Amino acid sequence: MSIMQTELIIVSEYCHKCHIEPSFITLLADGGLINVHIQEGEHYLLVSELPSVERYSRMYYDLAINMEGIDAIHHLLLKVEDMQREIDTLRRQLLLYGTGPTEDVDW
Repeated sequence: MSIMQTELIIVSEYCHKCHIEPSFITLLADGGLINVHIQEGEHYLLVSELPSVERYSRMYYDLAINMEGIDAIHHLLLKVEDMQREIDTLRRQLLLYGTGPTEDVDW
């Protein structure tokens, strides 16, 4: 897989700057919550993973939620996103078939 260097952040440098343990990144990766890329022996995070890493680190360090709790929250949030997509699809179908509400309803 070819990833542009500008899309990668060295894990050790990120952890140092954000005051988190590199082992926390390993826990996230081992739990399948994020992907860590290894090139030439160095561990990297994709820039696109940073919002997730920041969210998980707030849960872990600020809220004292353990990895099992973070994993459960992650799966619940995925389910909520799936349900929201399904609701949006059903709304569009109702509007398409003209069977939706006749007045403006704030869903």
